Formats: sequence, structure tokens, C-alpha cells
Amino acid sequence: MTTRRGVAPPLTPSAAGPRTPKQRAGERAEQAACEYLIAQGCSIVARNQRFREGEIDVIARDGDCVVFVEVRLRSSARFGGAAASVDAFKQRRLIRAAQHWLQRTYGDQPQRGRGRAWPACRFDVITVDAGGISGWIRDAFGAG
Repeated sequence: MTTRRGVAPPLTPSAAGPRTPKQRAGERAEQAACEYLIAQGCSIVARNQRFREGEIDVIARDGDCVVFVEVRLRSSARFGGAAASVDAFKQRRLIRAAQHWLQRTYGDQPQRGRGRAWPACRFDVITVDAGGISGWIRDAFGAG
């Protein structure tokens, strides 16, 4: 689902039933992140892409680059804050989920000179606190 600039797509309610207050807060954080990315010139491609390996909160385009965005909401920095919560385990899950999305969207990565190559990609983290967006860490980690 590609959006026009200036309008973040709303998250559709889950068919699983009523949302908990924590889930609703997470949805509001993701919506704020989408609106922030759009204001920064990005376009939103997809939200909440779930795979066996993990979930990608937001997929955006920043020019020719596909950006996989992890949105982290924390009420305090007591345990290292939102950015610190994207540990090596979470990074591996995000990388595997992104690879699945790329394969589904662009097909298997072609060998040199054959077919359409995957676009340039990066992994960003947007941190959110009670006051709104508190940080945007571009290229927070790599897949290699």
C-alpha cells in the first residue's frame, strides 16, 4: 500500500478482538512515526508486515532506498531506553523479515547482470516517548 505524501495510512483494527492499552499505545506510536517520516519526505509503503521470523513495523521509501523501520515506545529509560531495546536478537529477526518481504516483493535476488536487483535498503529505528518522536536513528544497523 503506497501512500501519497502527507497522509499516513491508518492501521486497520485487528480481527483478533479488542486491543489492550499497550497495543493501542503502540499503534499510536507507529502512526506518529509514519506521520513523522512523511513530513521528512519519505513515503509509506506498508505497515505491520508479519512473517514467521518477525514483524516489520513500517516500510518506507526514502528516495530510491527502501527503509525498514522499527518503532520503539518506552515510558522510561530505566532499562536503557527505546533504542537500546533493539538488541542483536531483534536485529536478526528484523533482517530475516526484511529478506522475506524483499523476496515476496522483488523475487529472489538475481545474480549479477540478471533480472531486477533488490533496491538499496537500510534499517532505521524511530524512538517514541510520551511527548512524541524522540529520535530517528538512520541506518541503525546493517544486514551484513
